[in-house]
Amino acid sequence: MNKFSIGFACCFLIFITFAGYLTYLPEVLVLVYWLLSLCTFSLYAFDKSRAKKGEWRIKEKHLHLLALAGGWPGALTAQQLLRHKSLKPSFRRGLVLTVLVNISVVIYMFSPQAREVLNELAESIGRLITLYGGMS
Repeated sequence: MNKFSIGFACCFLIFITFAGYLTYLPEVLVLVYWLLSLCTFSLYAFDKSRAKKGEWRIKEKHLHLLALAGGWPGALTAQQLLRHKSLKPSFRRGLVLTVLVNISVVIYMFSPQAREVLNELAESIGRLITLYGGMS
């Protein structure tokens, strides 16, 4: 991976932001991608600082799970900007796999069947937020 990774991650986030704006994807999904990317980037930075100090580290499987859940743009960006986890071949292969799986799911989300499910999910989340948000 190289600086192309950062550009790819940024282009993906811009793409899904526009897809959300144009209502091809639920806005909540776009928000989740952005938040998970920021969280994943932050955890890479935290893990890097712990590594430098020789302290307890975040497990690689947890970093991969965050990437798989949607934080891979933050993971790719952190890997390049922070030079963290960029030389370990097994970790890099795992990250590439999470990116490919995640992008495959996003491509599927543009199908009519998936859009119907996503819209129902977004409505359910909205109702939960309204229900529990009104209880405070």
